[in-house]
Amino acid sequence: MTAAATDTAARRQVRGIVLLAHGSRDPRWREPIEAVAAQTTARAPDALVTCAYLELAAPDLSMATAALINAGATAIRVVPLFLGMGKHAREDLPRQVEALRQAWPQTVFTLARIVGEEPELIGLLAQVATRDDAESTTQS
Repeated sequence: MTAAATDTAARRQVRGIVLLAHGSRDPRWREPIEAVAAQTTARAPDALVTCAYLELAAPDLSMATAALINAGATAIRVVPLFLGMGKHAREDLPRQVEALRQAWPQTVFTLARIVGEEPELIGLLAQVATRDDAESTTQS
């Protein structure tokens, strides 16, 4: 291996993606979050993808991050799966990501904006809301 190839290999980043959601005690609540993880893995097969939860479920962000780093991730993107910019996304999450940067200074961390601010998701939600489809309706 040439010196240039060794240098390139040393700088190559292994991408990790943490899909961060609020959390719930109800195990069924996790199903759509895990479905997003499965589709993310399909779209980015070279990335290491995991779910994490702020509360009421495991793993938390720190545990999920440690698992990704132990699996070889050198750059981690935290994607908050929140529709609105509440206190967790505005205050708690930036502090948690900063703590991760301090704990793993060799790892590059990025914090994506909440998914509820993404134009694609806003459009999709409007599309679902205006759908006239009996299949998408549940009745009590």
